[in-house]
Amino acid sequence: MKQNLKEVLGNYQKRKNIDAGLTPSAVLLPIYYKEEQIYILFTQRSNLVLHHKGQICFPGGNYEHSDTSLLQTALRETEEEIGLKAEDVEILGELDDINTTSSGYAISPFIALIPHPYQFKINPQEITRMFSVPLSKLMDNTTLKYGYTGHEDQQHASFYYEYGEHIIWGVTARILCQFLGLLKPESGAYI
Repeated sequence: MKQNLKEVLGNYQKRKNIDAGLTPSAVLLPIYYKEEQIYILFTQRSNLVLHHKGQICFPGGNYEHSDTSLLQTALRETEEEIGLKAEDVEILGELDDINTTSSGYAISPFIALIPHPYQFKINPQEITRMFSVPLSKLMDNTTLKYGYTGHEDQQHASFYYEYGEHIIWGVTARILCQFLGLLKPESGAYI
């Protein structure tokens, strides 16, 4: 499975779509194997952060001038948020850049294989919890929904993923959708 993922992601040509007026940022889409199944790791932002309070997301954040690349941004932020060290991560590939005009970010997503089990250390200032979803559940489309998403007065029509009590929407759903699309049978790369 790992080799198939590496091949699919290695053959994908990322579309760079960074708007110079937006804040550059990066996220890590962490996956791991458990009992011969692939899982995707998500985090939930705390209510103490400045933006996207309480939302389900991938670990990551803003580019800093000390970062040598957006990949380093994703790795640094992931370690700050959940204690996952860069040396324990294997980068499998990148997805298309996504601009979020509502919050002003240009996000570069990186797909990473992480060890399992792992001794995570959640930063409670940024993250309230972590959870994982089996890739198979996301691939069978029963979790994909259409309707209104958002918080409080910012509701809008969109697609989202629902898994148990978790609603994955917004840019996280868009990143997830692109990743899953690369793995679908019609893409010729089903895992």
